Amino acid sequence: MKPLTVITVKPSLILIMCLLLAVLVPVNPAAAENASVSTHARAAALIDVESGRLLYSSRGDEPMLIASLTKIMTAIVAIENGDLASKVKVGKNAFAKEGSSLYLKLGEEMLLEDLLYGLMLRSGNDAATAIAEHVGGSEQGFVYLMNAKAEELGLKNTHFANPHGLDAEGHYSSANDLAVLTAYALHNPVFKEIVGTQEKTADNPYEKWDYKWANKNKMLRLYEGADGVKTGYTKKALRCLVSSATRGGQQLVAVTLNDGNDWNDHAALLNFGFNHYPLKTLIERGEGISGYSFVTSRKFAYPLGQGEEARITTKLVLNEEPAAAGEKSVRGSSFGLKGTVVLQLGGKEIGRVPVYEPDRLPPEESMYMKRYSPAGTAAYPADNWLQALGSALRALLQMGR
Repeated sequence: MKPLTVITVKPSLILIMCLLLAVLVPVNPAAAENASVSTHARAAALIDVESGRLLYSSRGDEPMLIASLTKIMTAIVAIENGDLASKVKVGKNAFAKEGSSLYLKLGEEMLLEDLLYGLMLRSGNDAATAIAEHVGGSEQGFVYLMNAKAEELGLKNTHFANPHGLDAEGHYSSANDLAVLTAYALHNPVFKEIVGTQEKTADNPYEKWDYKWANKNKMLRLYEGADGVKTGYTKKALRCLVSSATRGGQQLVAVTLNDGNDWNDHAALLNFGFNHYPLKTLIERGEGISGYSFVTSRKFAYPLGQGEEARITTKLVLNEEPAAAGEKSVRGSSFGLKGTVVLQLGGKEIGRVPVYEPDRLPPEESMYMKRYSPAGTAAYPADNWLQALGSALRALLQMGR
């Protein structure tokens, strides 16, 4: 770790900074080499998954049609709010849904986990609708949860009108927003496992044969280290693709919208990221702070371009001890939290790492921290839009526990 500048703040300020750690690390715009890579896409973005740093963006904030890339949000909302072992019943709205399909039967029941594989590998619109009605109580209730998640993640150029991605008024996102969303989702092990699967077999109790789904994402076979994520197409959105790949412990996500040469463009984008912005470990978990009996609470790694490491600065923000006898101490202090290491690149903050007393070091947390846990969540049924709204509100209250 580089030499630290040390400053002291009042307990109220350190508490605010600790609370900020409960949300995503801010996404920093790519700084250097945008001109050194190009695509055939109308809009494109490239992001480092661990840090959330945007490494490339072209028209990245332009709201556009996104086709079945919508299902990235559908999947993560269902995973975080649904019971994977629950059985989803195919209703009349899901049955024979237009567009790509799993060809589910009316009244058929399938495990939510299996249906998520069908959603992401084969892009089943019938699966998307069935999942939405099961988890959100209705399609409208689920879409409410999708938009709430978009707001939570700070996706300012995103709004959903359905869970499947068929063209609709008020249904759009941007390349940058999809990059941030996918980087977030890939921190969920269930999502990560699903989108990296090339072939899935699911039980079919209604026929003598089982379902067998091959992933439509050709990047899994075309690009070394590819491990996701989703294809998309409609006549208006044209070809859309989100891909991910991992090399040398670094995972990147590429996004293209309206791109007629997406497989080659994604290979170029991913190569650009791995070659020009390798992930660099700047702080290790348990690393001592010079001059203090404190240690860092987690590892911090960041993708850095040529010459950028020399521009990294760190400062230790200490928690000021209470001045007066009897004054209440900040909550973090009672658990051994002594301050925060703030990292900056060229004067802009890129991350924070809390420091603790060595014997009170908490379990390690990811740079991306999930607010919501799927534990204890449930699907809430509804027969009309009013009940659906109630279902969505109950789900949100459940997530906040």
